Amino acid sequence: MKSNEILESAIRSADEKKAENIVALNMQGISTMADYFVIASGQSYKQVQSIAREIRKNALENEYEVKRMEGFDEGKWILIDIGDVIVHVFHEEERMYYNLEKLWGDAPEVEIEKVLS
Repeated sequence: MKSNEILESAIRSADEKKAENIVALNMQGISTMADYFVIASGQSYKQVQSIAREIRKNALENEYEVKRMEGFDEGKWILIDIGDVIVHVFHEEERMYYNLEKLWGDAPEVEIEKVLS
């Protein structure tokens, strides 16, 4: 399934750039926007940008269509739309404020350890 491959690529890319508290939510049957949301954070705006840049680079290398990337210049909350997977990379303060995990609390979490193993 292609969305699983995109999910793995996004998680691995975030992990390679030392993203913190990576969470993946299975949105199937909950939202029509995407099959998965990936949420990760960085300690600085530069790190947030670096994480997003790596996710986008690896997606393009794997020939996944990156439909859009928003918020890159500010580096507070960067959204990367890779079709069936939407990645949210936050500066840690913005992540606490918006708390997407709570907003989408009915979505089951994907076990990150299984994806990375």
